[in-house]
Amino acid sequence: MLKEFREFISRGNVIDMAIGVLIGGAFNGLVASLTKNVLSPLIGIFTRSVDLSSISFQVGAAKFTIGSFLNDVIQFLIMMFVIFLIVKSFNKLRDLTSGPAEEEAVPVSAEEQYLKEIRDLLQAQQNTTPDQTNKIDPKS
Repeated sequence: MLKEFREFISRGNVIDMAIGVLIGGAFNGLVASLTKNVLSPLIGIFTRSVDLSSISFQVGAAKFTIGSFLNDVIQFLIMMFVIFLIVKSFNKLRDLTSGPAEEEAVPVSAEEQYLKEIRDLLQAQQNTTPDQTNKIDPKS
């Protein structure tokens, strides 16, 4: 069982995924800091509140912290935009390295094949001299 686990871990996909999770976690902290320390005060200029997370309203005993939700929405949008850019650049790079796509062979029906043979025979007949015309066998 230990050997199977070692083989599983040594596969490239698992290691790549683990690296992606670690980088994503670090990037999430960076985006959270950007939102809290830069974007939130910038938006706060227009809302007359230094920190968006302090924006809230209360209905009865329930307190709704709209500012914290706005911070989370901003973080989500930044993360999704960066992921979009990464995927877009990866797809562009993949298309450049893969080269031109090969056309798939379309199966030819028996009728179409027969018509192509007739066409080829007629072309061959037109390209021969008059004394060679009788030598063409239409069944070949």
